[in-house]
Formats: sequence, structure tokens, C-alpha cells
Amino acid sequence: MDAFYASIEQRDAPELMGRPVVVGGRTNRGVVAAASYEAREFGIFSAMPMAEAMRRCSHLCRVQPRMSHYRNVSSQIFTVFREFTPLVEGLSLDEAFLDVTASVKLFGSPALIAAEIKQRIHAETGLTASVGVAHNKLIAKIASDLDKPDGLTVVEPADYEKKLDPLPVHVIPGIGSETLKRLRTIQINTVRDLRTATDRDLEPIFGRYTRKTRDSAAGIDTRPVVSSHEEKSISAEETFDTDLSSPAEMDRELLRLTERTASRLRKAALGAGTVQIKIRRADFKTYTRQRSITPPASGTDQIYAVARDLLKSWLVDNPGAKIRLLGVGGNNLAPARQSDLFSTDIKQGNTVVDNTVDEIRDRFGTSSVARARTLDRRRLG
Repeated sequence: MDAFYASIEQRDAPELMGRPVVVGGRTNRGVVAAASYEAREFGIFSAMPMAEAMRRCSHLCRVQPRMSHYRNVSSQIFTVFREFTPLVEGLSLDEAFLDVTASVKLFGSPALIAAEIKQRIHAETGLTASVGVAHNKLIAKIASDLDKPDGLTVVEPADYEKKLDPLPVHVIPGIGSETLKRLRTIQINTVRDLRTATDRDLEPIFGRYTRKTRDSAAGIDTRPVVSSHEEKSISAEETFDTDLSSPAEMDRELLRLTERTASRLRKAALGAGTVQIKIRRADFKTYTRQRSITPPASGTDQIYAVARDLLKSWLVDNPGAKIRLLGVGGNNLAPARQSDLFSTDIKQGNTVVDNTVDEIRDRFGTSSVARARTLDRRRLG
């Protein structure tokens, strides 16, 4: 999808159309979650500190994220995908691989399928997508980025060298900023440079991945499209406008984040076998603490009790610390189990409150109901 979060906000608020828009926190403490193409003209990209984005564009429009809304739109898009093939490998809310090998007899060539998918997405959501069509995932991914926004690029095997060779080397997966610096020192700037480089040049940088990296530069990729992935972790975190300094503030925010994580676990019908908290102090030093729980849990109170104990233990070792970022996550995920109807252990399963809150938020939005303990009493009239 093209600038997915930002495009949804522009679609929903026509006054934002044609203007530079970023999705992210309303203050300068956070980071950019998504940038519209108008914002990108100012050199603004996702993960950039909001303060830097505002420095680059003083008239930037900032919109707070609406993740539940983005997930609903994503669900519409993935429904379109699955009408053409069951082999859909989602990479995120706005990106997926589709294997249409078995679909061509029914729907026509891959290029025709790609064009129809783009048209259907636009008709149902008002949004644009860019599609790459190729014989493997690597080339399809690269092709999807060659003609954004609203592009459709087909790359046949015979054209791999012609299409890939002139591209900057960072289009190859796994080449980050540090690797890019090392490649530039030996004059490797394009995909062709990488494809034709010697082992002597590449092995000090890529080691045992040298052959795989050169294969990628040649357009070789044998990975299949995998239609489902097990989620390894579910978490929520937040960078605060003002550092948290009191235990009461920390507890309140910890509970809010726990609610978000626990709700996502329940939606995925998963339980967390390990609860983890992430803490970033005002001096940017970051800590994690975790604890295993049995059986795996998805109840808000269950996860909060563990997370709160972890935070209390950390505060003992860091007295007087101020917190810039806080996060709560669940790892070692397992399918949620039905509680024993005759068990007297009240910690099993989810509470009626959890289920009721989930239903209300699904229907009326995430801000429609909140636990009293998550409210800042200073802001209540």
C-alpha cells in the first residue's frame, strides 16, 4: 500500500489531501509512524524523530495514529487478496506476498491479476497500491518499489540484470546503513557492483552469507510464499510527552499499555507464556525485564500483575529514575486454552470485564471505554 496510514488519514479528512501529513505523536518527543508523499518531498520518512520532521517542514500536519482503524482497512484489503489466491503471506498491515501460480487459469495472467487487485482495492477503500510482479519474492518486492505510488511493474527473468543492475545496492534485503558504508569503501554502489564483486571483497563484510548475498544481486530467491506465520510476540509501547517521575504515573501508563497488549492477544486467540516490560530512562538507557507464567495468559489483570511486579523490582534498582518510554509485551505465545469450568483458580482465562470491554471497543472504538485506574485524575473535571 502507498503511505498506508497517512493515505487513510487523507482519505478520511479531505482537507489533508495534497498537504504534507505525518502519522505519529502530536508532540516532538515521538517518531513518525508514516509520512504522506507530500511530506516525503521534504525528506521526511517513517521512524524519523518528530522534532526533526517539524524542522524540515514547519507546516507539517500531524495526526495521531488510529491503529484499530488501520487494522480494519487492512482486513478489507487482505479479503481482496484472498479472493484471488489462498497463498497470501502478510508482512505487515499494508504489505503482502501473493502466489498466483494456480490462479492464472481462472483470472488471467499475473499482470492482469495485479491490475484487477489494484482496481478492487481502490474501489473498496479509495486507496492506491503499488504492485511488483515477478517469478520470486525478492524481485517482486523490489519491483513494487520501482513505480510508487500507484504503480504496477512486471519483471521477467530475462530482464533481471537489465532491471536490477543499475539500482542502488541498498535495495537488496539485509543491507543496512552500516553495511552500506563498508560497501562504499570498496566502490560497491549498485546491484551490478555487488553481483560481480569477488569473494575476497565480499567475505570480510558478509562472511558465510557471501554467496546468498551475491545470489540476491543476481535475482535468485527460492523462498516460497508461506500463507501463515506464527506470531512470536505481541506488545505495546509509548514514548511520553513528559517523563514519568512518580510510581502512580508509571502504574497508570503500565496498565494502559497492558490493556492494549492483552486485547491484541485475545483477538489473536493467543496467550503469553512470558510477560516482558521495556523501560527507557530519561537518559535514553533502555532496560527489559521478563518473567514466565503458567499457563499462558491473555487476561489484562493477569498480565498487569506480572508487569507491575517487574516494574517495582526495576524501580528498587533505579530509585528516583524518570521514564521516557514504557512498553508491555507477551512472548512465547501459545493458542489460548478454554478454562476448566470446575476450576477454582480465578487467574485462569479472561474476565467478564475483559470480554465486555473488547466488545465495546470493537463496536465503538478504542477510546469509548477505559478503566478508571488508567485515567489521569488531574485532567478530570
